[in-house]
Amino acid sequence: MSSKINYFKLLVSLFLCQFAGAVGSVFTASSLKDWYILLAKPVFNPPSWVFFPVWTLLYTLMGISLYIVWEKGLQNKEVKIGLIIFGIQLFLNSLWSFLFFGLRTPYYAFIEIIFLWITILLTIFQFRKISKTASYLLVPYILWVSFASLLNYYLWILNT
Repeated sequence: MSSKINYFKLLVSLFLCQFAGAVGSVFTASSLKDWYILLAKPVFNPPSWVFFPVWTLLYTLMGISLYIVWEKGLQNKEVKIGLIIFGIQLFLNSLWSFLFFGLRTPYYAFIEIIFLWITILLTIFQFRKISKTASYLLVPYILWVSFASLLNYYLWILNT
Protein backbone atom coordinates (compact mmCIF):
# COMPACT_ATOMS: atom_id res chain seq x y z
CA MET A 1 0.00 0.00 0.00
CA SER A 2 1.38 3.38 -1.00
CA SER A 3 1.28 6.23 1.48
CA LYS A 4 1.79 8.82 -1.22
CA ILE A 5 -0.90 11.49 -1.19
CA ASN A 6 -2.76 12.15 -4.42
CA TYR A 7 -3.18 15.90 -3.98
CA PHE A 8 -5.54 16.20 -6.93
CA LYS A 9 -8.00 13.69 -5.44
CA LEU A 10 -7.62 15.23 -1.99
CA LEU A 11 -8.36 18.74 -3.27
CA VAL A 12 -11.32 17.52 -5.36
CA SER A 13 -12.71 15.69 -2.32
CA LEU A 14 -12.31 18.72 -0.06
CA PHE A 15 -13.68 21.09 -2.70
CA LEU A 16 -16.73 18.91 -3.36
CA CYS A 17 -17.69 18.82 0.31
CA GLN A 18 -17.00 22.52 0.92
CA PHE A 19 -18.96 23.35 -2.25
CA ALA A 20 -21.98 21.45 -0.90
CA GLY A 21 -21.68 23.55 2.23
CA ALA A 22 -21.46 26.74 0.18
CA VAL A 23 -24.61 25.80 -1.74
CA GLY A 24 -26.45 25.26 1.54
CA SER A 25 -25.15 28.53 2.95
CA VAL A 26 -26.71 30.48 0.07
CA PHE A 27 -30.14 29.52 1.41
CA THR A 28 -29.08 30.04 5.01
CA ALA A 29 -27.76 33.56 4.49
CA SER A 30 -30.97 34.68 2.80
CA SER A 31 -33.06 33.85 5.90
CA LEU A 32 -30.80 34.55 8.86
CA LYS A 33 -31.54 38.24 9.25
CA ASP A 34 -35.27 38.35 8.67
CA TRP A 35 -36.82 34.93 9.31
CA TYR A 36 -34.57 32.79 11.48
CA ILE A 37 -33.85 35.55 13.98
CA LEU A 38 -37.59 35.88 14.68
CA LEU A 39 -38.15 32.17 15.39
CA ALA A 40 -38.79 30.99 18.93
CA LYS A 41 -35.76 28.88 19.83
CA PRO A 42 -35.11 26.20 22.45
CA VAL A 43 -32.77 27.04 25.34
CA PHE A 44 -30.06 24.78 23.90
CA ASN A 45 -29.93 26.66 20.58
CA PRO A 46 -26.29 27.68 20.03
CA PRO A 47 -25.42 31.22 18.95
CA SER A 48 -25.46 31.69 15.18
CA TRP A 49 -21.68 32.22 14.97
CA VAL A 50 -21.08 28.59 16.08
CA PHE A 51 -22.50 27.04 12.92
CA PHE A 52 -19.96 28.29 10.37
CA PRO A 53 -16.80 26.94 12.05
CA VAL A 54 -18.50 23.68 13.01
CA TRP A 55 -19.76 23.04 9.48
CA THR A 56 -16.43 24.07 7.94
CA LEU A 57 -14.67 21.50 10.12
CA LEU A 58 -17.29 18.83 9.38
CA TYR A 59 -17.08 19.38 5.61
CA THR A 60 -13.29 19.13 5.87
CA LEU A 61 -13.54 15.82 7.75
CA MET A 62 -16.05 14.60 5.17
CA GLY A 63 -13.67 15.56 2.37
CA ILE A 64 -10.77 13.68 3.97
CA SER A 65 -13.01 10.67 4.53
CA LEU A 66 -14.15 10.79 0.90
CA TYR A 67 -10.54 11.00 -0.26
CA ILE A 68 -9.48 7.97 1.80
CA VAL A 69 -12.26 5.86 0.29
CA TRP A 70 -11.76 7.15 -3.26
CA GLU A 71 -8.05 6.29 -3.00
CA LYS A 72 -8.97 2.61 -2.49
CA GLY A 73 -9.94 2.51 -6.17
CA LEU A 74 -13.10 2.77 -8.22
CA GLN A 75 -12.64 -0.80 -9.43
CA ASN A 76 -13.63 -1.90 -5.91
CA LYS A 77 -17.40 -2.56 -5.71
CA GLU A 78 -17.54 -1.52 -2.03
CA VAL A 79 -15.90 1.80 -2.92
CA LYS A 80 -18.45 2.45 -5.68
CA ILE A 81 -21.34 1.72 -3.30
CA GLY A 82 -19.77 3.93 -0.63
CA LEU A 83 -19.29 6.83 -3.01
CA ILE A 84 -22.89 6.60 -4.21
CA ILE A 85 -24.24 6.65 -0.65
CA PHE A 86 -21.84 9.48 0.22
CA GLY A 87 -23.10 11.48 -2.77
CA ILE A 88 -26.71 10.97 -1.69
CA GLN A 89 -26.03 12.18 1.83
CA LEU A 90 -24.10 15.18 0.50
CA PHE A 91 -27.08 16.09 -1.69
CA LEU A 92 -29.46 15.64 1.26
CA ASN A 93 -27.22 17.86 3.35
CA SER A 94 -27.65 20.76 0.92
CA LEU A 95 -31.33 19.98 0.45
CA TRP A 96 -31.92 20.44 4.18
CA SER A 97 -30.70 24.05 4.00
CA PHE A 98 -32.99 24.68 1.04
CA LEU A 99 -36.01 23.25 2.87
CA PHE A 100 -35.33 24.88 6.23
CA PHE A 101 -33.94 28.27 5.22
CA GLY A 102 -34.85 28.58 1.53
CA LEU A 103 -38.48 27.47 1.77
CA ARG A 104 -38.70 28.25 5.51
CA THR A 105 -40.39 24.94 6.27
CA PRO A 106 -39.02 23.42 9.50
CA TYR A 107 -41.50 20.54 9.25
CA TYR A 108 -40.30 19.33 5.83
CA ALA A 109 -36.70 19.98 6.86
CA PHE A 110 -37.24 17.77 9.91
CA ILE A 111 -38.63 14.93 7.77
CA GLU A 112 -35.69 15.34 5.39
CA ILE A 113 -33.05 15.42 8.16
CA ILE A 114 -34.23 11.97 9.27
CA PHE A 115 -33.34 10.66 5.80
CA LEU A 116 -30.05 12.58 5.94
CA TRP A 117 -29.19 10.97 9.30
CA ILE A 118 -29.98 7.50 7.94
CA THR A 119 -27.79 8.03 4.86
CA ILE A 120 -24.93 9.32 7.01
CA LEU A 121 -25.20 6.17 9.11
CA LEU A 122 -25.25 4.02 5.97
CA THR A 123 -22.20 5.92 4.69
CA ILE A 124 -20.36 5.25 7.96
CA PHE A 125 -21.19 1.53 7.77
CA GLN A 126 -20.17 1.30 4.11
CA PHE A 127 -16.98 3.30 4.60
CA ARG A 128 -16.05 1.07 7.56
CA LYS A 129 -15.88 -1.87 5.14
CA ILE A 130 -13.25 0.08 3.21
CA SER A 131 -11.42 2.10 5.87
CA LYS A 132 -12.05 2.39 9.59
CA THR A 133 -10.35 5.78 9.57
CA ALA A 134 -12.71 7.07 6.88
CA SER A 135 -15.71 5.90 8.89
CA TYR A 136 -14.40 7.41 12.15
CA LEU A 137 -13.96 10.78 10.45
CA LEU A 138 -17.73 10.87 9.88
CA VAL A 139 -18.66 10.29 13.54
CA PRO A 140 -18.53 14.02 14.48
CA TYR A 141 -20.78 14.68 11.48
CA ILE A 142 -23.49 12.25 12.56
CA LEU A 143 -23.27 13.53 16.13
CA TRP A 144 -23.75 17.11 14.94
CA VAL A 145 -26.62 16.12 12.64
CA SER A 146 -28.20 14.29 15.60
CA PHE A 147 -28.04 17.55 17.55
CA ALA A 148 -29.28 19.49 14.51
CA SER A 149 -32.21 17.07 14.20
CA LEU A 150 -33.23 17.75 17.78
CA LEU A 151 -32.84 21.47 17.22
CA ASN A 152 -34.86 21.26 13.99
CA TYR A 153 -37.62 19.37 15.80
CA TYR A 154 -37.92 21.99 18.53
CA LEU A 155 -37.80 24.86 16.05
CA TRP A 156 -40.69 23.24 14.21
CA ILE A 157 -42.71 22.57 17.39
CA LEU A 158 -42.06 25.98 18.96
CA ASN A 159 -43.05 27.82 15.80
CA THR A 160 -46.13 25.89 14.75
